[in-house]
Amino acid sequence: MTWDCGLTARFHALWLRDNAQDAATRDPGNGQRLVTLQQIPAAPLIAEAVIAGACARLRFQPEGKTIDFQSDWLQCHIYDRSPSRLAPKPAAAVETWDAAMDPATVTGDYRKLVAERRELRRWLGHVRRYGFARLVGGPLEPQALLKVAALFGYVRETNYGRWFEVRSEINPSNLAYTGLGLQAHTDNPYREPQPTLQILYCLENAAEGGDSLVVDGFKVAERLYAEDPEGFSLLAKHRARFEYRGSASVHLTAERPMIEVSADGEITAVSFNNRSTAPITAVPFAEMPDYYRAYRRFGELVEDPSMGVTFKLQPGDCFIVDNTRVLHGRQAFSAAGGTRWLQGCYPDKDGLLSTLSVLEAQAQETAA
Repeated sequence: MTWDCGLTARFHALWLRDNAQDAATRDPGNGQRLVTLQQIPAAPLIAEAVIAGACARLRFQPEGKTIDFQSDWLQCHIYDRSPSRLAPKPAAAVETWDAAMDPATVTGDYRKLVAERRELRRWLGHVRRYGFARLVGGPLEPQALLKVAALFGYVRETNYGRWFEVRSEINPSNLAYTGLGLQAHTDNPYREPQPTLQILYCLENAAEGGDSLVVDGFKVAERLYAEDPEGFSLLAKHRARFEYRGSASVHLTAERPMIEVSADGEITAVSFNNRSTAPITAVPFAEMPDYYRAYRRFGELVEDPSMGVTFKLQPGDCFIVDNTRVLHGRQAFSAAGGTRWLQGCYPDKDGLLSTLSVLEAQAQETAA
């Protein structure tokens, strides 16, 4: 296929037949496939191809079946690309950042998000692109974070509950429930599956210190690769172990690489949590020293002031992070000046991306 813009791409006949959008192949209402791969020919041929307006009309043999493929649909699903990149990179829709990023550019107003779908679309787009966004002007009431999550999706309940309190406790079950500073980290890497989003909502913040910190884990991974490709490869190749024992009834363990890379070289996830890292046993003896060297350097880059963005939450403010990408932490705080009370929860990213996709489609229809 060649488009007016000069773009050219190839499509296999089997791929086209499997992805046909006709009513006999896919349900018109929900788009789900109605036939199995075994129910279509193993080696279909395109007997005829005709351009009919904005679509390609193809006749397949041996079925003798004619199917229309919209030109813009084909363009959105091109897979005829260069086989691999020279260096691992995030997806094209992702923009990495460091300390130069101004959090004001990814900040929305709660009241506007509730009232205007355009503002909600913009804010959710920040989460998809940067893995992080802030919100101001929210209700000053417990569990208000659930109202934020309900704007786009659903909350996952864990052993911490549907939401959890983040403030100092006596005999805390987690170091997050103390006044200690926390190194930037991804939450709960000991779960399977790991939570994909986290919201932290501020209800009180008169304590001394306690500023929030976010770091783009994809940017850290890019810097590590630029400095030490072999070290990057070790963190991507071998599984780290993570573990949490919060009480007699809770013992969570999971294994995953600290940096996850797809087969075509796309950085897809980062898991980094020094507090919850268990003895790592998936690394061969000969590679363990170099693995620890890369692990140490990753942590140094996480703590590099040039990588992190800090801000102080006010009551009614919150922020959301893509927990498979953006690390969050905080400065130590003291209750000498007052209390610090946050609440947190774990929505799922699929709900956010689904809502964003619907909002973007509606905007396109309105513009057309």
